[in-house]
Amino acid sequence: MSPSRILKWVTGALEAILGIPVLGAAIIIGLLWIPLGIMLVLHIITLVLTKKSGGASTGSVLGIITSCVAWIPFVGMIMHILSAIFLMIDASKPDNNLKGSKVDIA
Repeated sequence: MSPSRILKWVTGALEAILGIPVLGAAIIIGLLWIPLGIMLVLHIITLVLTKKSGGASTGSVLGIITSCVAWIPFVGMIMHILSAIFLMIDASKPDNNLKGSKVDIA
């Protein structure tokens, strides 16, 4: 499994936690919105690695947008949930870059 797919699973799980109504709000507000900045950096790193490995980048782009607008209470919750869904869907797909891997054609 490529590093970009691992990061998609990790960021997807973190987005899912932040999408839980009371818990996510408590984490974000309690830590003075620092988790949104950390998630922004993680999404950018994931996007760069995804582009290098040829994978789907929809979830990472949506995660970057989410990190920028998640300070709005209900919009943030919905965006975190959508980002988690798209990141996990993208993580379940194999990367398009087959260079260096062996493929058996029967």
